[in-house]
Amino acid sequence: MPDVRAARPDEFALLGAVEAEAGNRFAEFGMFLDAPVRVADRAEVPLAVFVNGDPPVGFAWVLLVCGGPHLEEVAVLPSAGRRGLGRALVEAVCTWAGNAGYGSVTLCTFRDVPWNGPFYRSAGFVELAPDAWCPEMAALRTTERANGLDEAGARVVMIRHLRAAPRT
Repeated sequence: MPDVRAARPDEFALLGAVEAEAGNRFAEFGMFLDAPVRVADRAEVPLAVFVNGDPPVGFAWVLLVCGGPHLEEVAVLPSAGRRGLGRALVEAVCTWAGNAGYGSVTLCTFRDVPWNGPFYRSAGFVELAPDAWCPEMAALRTTERANGLDEAGARVVMIRHLRAAPRT
């Protein structure tokens, strides 16, 4: 499995370029996405950030949503793709979350893009029905819609239940 480690704060400035280049893959599906503000440039304080490589060629950005870890972004440079980096990042987040005592990890993604919904399903995530969303998740989806993401393709909220270690 590719090495994944916690990001150093000085690496956050490098992650916007990784996100932008990784996002270019969506053009293969006729989806031309341009985030209004890159994840590492938002005012949000991450719960955790994991990277692969030095300098990073992939990252996973985790926020606290509904009292638990929410995988806000996974991005891998296309030149480093197809090597298991994305899966290693997702597994590192889930392992970390379980060890930290959390019972699940959530995310929002495109249902039908192969490296989105189908990928996350293969990693143990299942769709979470809207009636199970907390108010914070509902607000997050409202923001995604306002940013035009739903116009690019069907979006879903997904959850992976973990075997959490007791929180101390």
